[in-house]
Amino acid sequence: MEVPDRPLPAATFEDLALPLFDQLYNFAHWLTQDTAEAEDLVQETYTKALRGFSSFQAGTNFRAWMYRILRNSFLSSKSALKTTVVFDEEDPETASPSSSPESLLIEQANRDTVRAALTELSVPFREILLLCEVEEMSYEEIARTLSIPLGTVMSRLSRARKALRHALQQKLGEGHGV
Repeated sequence: MEVPDRPLPAATFEDLALPLFDQLYNFAHWLTQDTAEAEDLVQETYTKALRGFSSFQAGTNFRAWMYRILRNSFLSSKSALKTTVVFDEEDPETASPSSSPESLLIEQANRDTVRAALTELSVPFREILLLCEVEEMSYEEIARTLSIPLGTVMSRLSRARKALRHALQQKLGEGHGV
């Protein structure tokens, strides 16, 4: 979400920040693994962002700015010492009406396996995979969010995918061709 190169009225913060609430909460929940801590983290993020909105540089990526505030708040909190991620469960209503009980069990087992493999990854690998694959951020947005060069995003993402693939192979056994 790019912000125009013009003076921003005070009401613009609400227009820019509120659409990001659910995404920020989901990312916070994955990082903290706790609903209350995620809520506190998002609240802290919005408070810091509102306080610092006058220093936000027009023309830059607001979404990446908000994620960076959330991430920095997380890293400076006690929750950052935890190294696991919990995904919100899929909404049961999203299942296809033609899904059989067996296929639903297989899908759930696959989600559980990926979730377990993700928990084994280091925080830098986990967060870059989440930002890329779940939050669907571009490499440029990830670079701004994590305050790292674009090349580092690409190499870390490659290493994270390799580590996830290795963790999945360990969980599924070497013969499954993950």
